[in-house]
Amino acid sequence: MKKIDYKWTALSCTTLGALFSVLSGSTLLIALPSIMKDLHTSMSIVTWTIMGYMLVMTILVPSIGRMADMVGRKKLYVSGFAVFTLTSILCSISQTGLQLLVFRMIQAVGGALMVANSTAIVADAFPKRELGKALGINSMIICVASVAGPILGGFLISIGWRSIFYINIPIGIIGTLWAAFKLKETKVTFEKQKFDINGTVAFSAGMLALLTALTLGGFSGWFNIYVLTLFLVAIILLTLFVKIENTVEAPMLDLRLLKTRVLAFAFAVNFLNGVARGAVTFLLIFYLQGVKGVDPMLAGILLSPFAIAMMIVSPFSGWLSDKYGVRILSSVGLLISAVGLAGLMIIKPDTPIVELVIWMSIMGFGSGMFFAPNTSAIMGGVPADKRGIAAGLRTMLTNAGMVLSIAICMAIISSSISPDAMQALFVGSQVGGQGIATGQFITGLRTAFTLCFVFSLLAAFMSYLRGPSAVWEEEKEPKEDRIYN
Repeated sequence: MKKIDYKWTALSCTTLGALFSVLSGSTLLIALPSIMKDLHTSMSIVTWTIMGYMLVMTILVPSIGRMADMVGRKKLYVSGFAVFTLTSILCSISQTGLQLLVFRMIQAVGGALMVANSTAIVADAFPKRELGKALGINSMIICVASVAGPILGGFLISIGWRSIFYINIPIGIIGTLWAAFKLKETKVTFEKQKFDINGTVAFSAGMLALLTALTLGGFSGWFNIYVLTLFLVAIILLTLFVKIENTVEAPMLDLRLLKTRVLAFAFAVNFLNGVARGAVTFLLIFYLQGVKGVDPMLAGILLSPFAIAMMIVSPFSGWLSDKYGVRILSSVGLLISAVGLAGLMIIKPDTPIVELVIWMSIMGFGSGMFFAPNTSAIMGGVPADKRGIAAGLRTMLTNAGMVLSIAICMAIISSSISPDAMQALFVGSQVGGQGIATGQFITGLRTAFTLCFVFSLLAAFMSYLRGPSAVWEEEKEPKEDRIYN
């Protein structure tokens, strides 16, 4: 029997982790109305079970990425799997909305440990010429989870929303053991470097203040005194962070990653794409379960065309990027996504489901063309000892964009419809079902999709402006795969 190359084993470990985390998030999203009704909690609390998770992830992944570059990726990745599994148990026994929120934010620590290391593990295992293909396969599996998640969530809700966390437990146990026994630790040659504590604290506190201000601003108003104070604190701390990083010997974030044009633009495009796409699924759940009045299972099925299209395209886009480069492929992908968003800009209460499926499929096709090539450009453009922080920064910017997207879009919607009507619409109660304030909601929905469309166009433009591949003076990595302990 032919021995399987380690690179495929590494890909299987990280793919299972991606499947695990995405499946958990997508099933939870479709279950929010049911959770809200069962726990007798507010819409803001259940929204924060998504937002808070993304917030913690966004703050932690760069620091974890840097830590992984110093101490090794395997141990952090395995720890993340274990933490995510244990907190799934805690989430399943939550008795209040606040308990669920706290456990989800702890769960985000496990998610950050997995996400910050998975892409770097794949980049370590695969030669640069095959990296796009590997990331394309990984992206395809993520899409499978995105397709299955809402549908599975809709089915599990009929049993009880707690079952969406129960199902994580066996997957988590298998994944933790598989990664623990099958992953190899990369050879660490820079473990004597000091960890940048001051920079890490300044960055984490600054990002916490910034993202909290963005999320609170979307719900309580941008000129709220607390929101403005948080913005001021964020500016001060992040300015201090930049100063620290330019003076320390071993910075938490090597700012040269942003000085190289191709990397700076690739990171920027990741952020802009997060803003363009972050709120779309969230808003469509409101529309489908509120305006259309469909049940969770059907809503999950109707949300799947986006992920199905992305799943089909992603492996091919990764392979094509290995052969022809990323610039044209990712730029065209973002333009195609913009076409799908343009279709959603004219959404109406009686828009046919077939039309929605077409627009979501176009969006998914474009996103599939963008994701793997852009990620390959980032991970293939940094030296081996910078892959952890590069992966962390990529994830941070994507999540920050998604947080901003949800915050702004919710602010737009909230300004067009009363909180009571919005909540009723969200849970599919009589108020929403009878269409009270539906017209105002649709107006806000169109405005939100228009904003997403503009950001997708901006992302496409930025993607096209990227320069030649990054060159690093320290890049002495051999053509062969990384050396493992």
